[in-house]
Amino acid sequence: MIIKTKKHWFQLLFVWNGSVLPKLLPRLLLLFGYAVLITYSKDTLVRYHMELSPVPFTLFGIALALFLGFRNNASYDRFWEGRKLWGALLNDTRSLARQALTLGNTAKAPGTFIQYLIAFTYALKHQLRHTDATADMERLLPPATAALLPGAKYKPIVLMREMGKWVQAAKAAGDIDSIQQAAFDQNFNKLSDIVGGCERIAGTPIPYSYNVLLHRTVYIYCFLLPLGFVDSLGWLMPVVVTFIAYTYVALEAIADELEEPFGTAPNDLALDTMSEMIEHTLLELNDQPLPAKQTVIGDRYYLT
Repeated sequence: MIIKTKKHWFQLLFVWNGSVLPKLLPRLLLLFGYAVLITYSKDTLVRYHMELSPVPFTLFGIALALFLGFRNNASYDRFWEGRKLWGALLNDTRSLARQALTLGNTAKAPGTFIQYLIAFTYALKHQLRHTDATADMERLLPPATAALLPGAKYKPIVLMREMGKWVQAAKAAGDIDSIQQAAFDQNFNKLSDIVGGCERIAGTPIPYSYNVLLHRTVYIYCFLLPLGFVDSLGWLMPVVVTFIAYTYVALEAIADELEEPFGTAPNDLALDTMSEMIEHTLLELNDQPLPAKQTVIGDRYYLT
């Protein structure tokens, strides 16, 4: 995710990093060249009655904009729900760390439990991004626990079981009572809900046939536009048509990025940074030293 400092309205017109324009530029140049060719062949098109009336394009463009708006809303809802789930993860891990540090007999060192919480966060990130969690698990966990995870498909759930065993051992040792154990269990249920919510988003994309239909319609509409406006706009038509196409194609590209919020595209959720933030706040709760903070790159933060 790219987080930029606020710019003047004129500077914002020329922003490149964080925009989908670099990805779309080859397609727009292709459309521009096609529109120039249509303009150059205007007399031939008129002779064979291949020009089209602009009226249907105006009406259909409004309908297409509504469908694109619905698609973008659906994609942003998925993005925002993912962000809320990770915000809840921050809150619940803090609550569990505080409980481990302050409830009952604090003579029992809670450092292992806090490392489980940090490892849980990184394991969830790796599961959602389909990346290898081995390095983080070996860095954060005792060797015996880390050895349990390489063959596990759902590593966060295995770590939740280990945290439950830690609480059970504390209860058996008399460090916490039944009420305090129930308080831990309540927050474990919240963590389970967060994992399930993230898995639901990651495992249930917007229906593929809907995406294909909208994608085809956008591109067919954009490549038919020159035939509708070649007569009325003349040589200005390639510029106008390319700008209209940029609006529609960019909206579709942004929706594609937001649909899968746990990826590594510039506008996806910054799971690396959020995982580091959770690690830092839990270490701080336990009075442990913090790793170096992320630095600003130029005039923006680039968060992954």
